[in-house]
Amino acid sequence: MSDAEATARLHEATNYSFKDEDIAAQRQRLGGVYASDYREQITQATHDTMRNFARSYGDDNPLYVDLHYGKKTRWAGQICPPMIIQVMNRNMLGEKAPKRVSFRGIQVFVSGSKTDWYRPVRNGDVLYKFGGPESFVEKDSAFAGRSFISTNREVHINQNAEIVAISRTTSVMAERKAARENKKNAALEPGKYTPEDIARNDAIYAAEKPRGAELRYWEDVNVGDQLQPLAKGPLTTTDIILFLCGGYGFHYNPAALRIGYKNRQRIPAFYIPNEQGVPDIAMRLHWDKDWAQANGNPMPYDYGVMRDSWMTHILTDWMGDDGWLVSMDSTIRKFNYIGDLHLMQGEVTAKRAEGDERFVDIAVKGVNQRGDTTCMATATVALPSRDAGPVTLPVPPRDLQQHALKLMEVHNRLEAQQAAG
Repeated sequence: MSDAEATARLHEATNYSFKDEDIAAQRQRLGGVYASDYREQITQATHDTMRNFARSYGDDNPLYVDLHYGKKTRWAGQICPPMIIQVMNRNMLGEKAPKRVSFRGIQVFVSGSKTDWYRPVRNGDVLYKFGGPESFVEKDSAFAGRSFISTNREVHINQNAEIVAISRTTSVMAERKAARENKKNAALEPGKYTPEDIARNDAIYAAEKPRGAELRYWEDVNVGDQLQPLAKGPLTTTDIILFLCGGYGFHYNPAALRIGYKNRQRIPAFYIPNEQGVPDIAMRLHWDKDWAQANGNPMPYDYGVMRDSWMTHILTDWMGDDGWLVSMDSTIRKFNYIGDLHLMQGEVTAKRAEGDERFVDIAVKGVNQRGDTTCMATATVALPSRDAGPVTLPVPPRDLQQHALKLMEVHNRLEAQQAAG
């Protein structure tokens, strides 16, 4: 296939617009709450899945990666990193949800999330979830013209129907053709670094460490305190691959060879021929430069959930084993391209006592080598107190907990019926 033919194919694959019937169908689904009927790459927490996910975004906290370390902590065992809820789910049996709207040819990228965490995910736990779309709002985008902002709420529960976390993920849905023709970011140059640049960045890496078992008491924290910065990057294709190896990116069930062929028969629109004429997954814009450029970006870029994980990383390193990440509300403002170098920073903005609980509010941001703040978040961390004692885990909303119990009862009954034949 010639270069001209390959370019023409890529342009054809991006020549789609929003359809009125798809927009109407999505709005019809708003407010529905259904058990999730698909499985992620990971369905159960094990030592390996916890370790692999933490390592996929550069986190070597022994609480997440060591089989035995957690036994000496208040958690009495290894626990999962906070954002594992985005890569872990087993399909729940129950009332069938309405068919998802395909939005063929429309690109989707995560632009932020709001998550509340209620209990740790432990070795052996299985996660399920229920929820649905909460909002779907049209908006003009400087990057891609006509766009829609979609927010989806998911309640993550374990095998005992206990709520682990509640997440709201906001995504931008945009027309690929408009983004390609806009060329808003076409002039961006990839990051290039001297040995001295790498040495300065390595010095940041060398200074990083999780607080671990050393208690960070609420009384010792002051407004204006700076968190230990974290280096992230320069981002490589290897980093993207390792994040996928940690379990992210399997919502559309991408697979290899024969299984990949079967998935292509199931959702052919997800497979776009590459420059060699071979059908390949649309999400390859995270590592395929030609396909990324066909979608309006100068280079491949990361996943929004990767930077959400980076922002939780600076928080969990700072709070230590006895702290608890209560919530984080993030915004992904700009792309993080291959070659970009980020410095993750945090600052304590407030501290407060609510009854026997002690909370600290923190502002987090990621700034790249161009000086752009590409991501930011506000977070609340619960810390132990010399006066009030250890952290008590938050209590989830009662109505959602009751709904979780009902859904799990139905699931267990149907699963038993399936097992009985």
